[in-house]
Amino acid sequence: MSNTAILVDGAFFLARYRKVWGDRDATDARTVAKTLFGMALEHLKALDRPREALYRIFFYDCPPLEKVLIKPVSGESIDYSRTGAAAFRRDLHDQLRRQRKMALRLGRLADRGEWKLKHQAYQQLRDESLYWDELTDEHFEPDMRQTQVDMKIGIDIAALAYKQQVDQIVLVAGDADFIPAAKLARYEGIDFILDPMWQGIAPDLHEHIDGLQSVCPRPF
Repeated sequence: MSNTAILVDGAFFLARYRKVWGDRDATDARTVAKTLFGMALEHLKALDRPREALYRIFFYDCPPLEKVLIKPVSGESIDYSRTGAAAFRRDLHDQLRRQRKMALRLGRLADRGEWKLKHQAYQQLRDESLYWDELTDEHFEPDMRQTQVDMKIGIDIAALAYKQQVDQIVLVAGDADFIPAAKLARYEGIDFILDPMWQGIAPDLHEHIDGLQSVCPRPF
């Protein structure tokens, strides 16, 4: 058996997409979905495997925020279900469902109905290029986080390994949360490859993978 499963952390992929494919419309869901599938095929090519060796592409993401929130400075309301970001996410998930060999895994988007300062605003406040009385709604973002996504990635890696459905896993991700699952997969004889899409990784991560391979264009 020579099957390769490709697992993609959706939030990470979309964040890197704008940097890697700067010449493509990052709001065009159909193009993004096709680019993802093309990247999976490039992995097979780089690994010297035929297209038929693709077991499945797993894409992990969360549904968009669909709540009405009150802006922290102006007090105006905003319906996030009507934003362009929410429309894009819904369209992307629909496009992915239509792709062959694609499995969409959705977690939950946990939010507390509160706001937090954007990272850039923190930096500006530190270097005093921005002052507290100058803050506007644009300096804040909803305080939310993804839940269940990492757990679903770990469960799928374990299932693929224990059931011997594949002999190779490519994980597109950028953090170290995958290490326990990677250890399990390698213990079960799986060839485990990490694709950080040219983002740097911590040196100690190399001991927990069998290879490092980015097939997308390298951003400058």
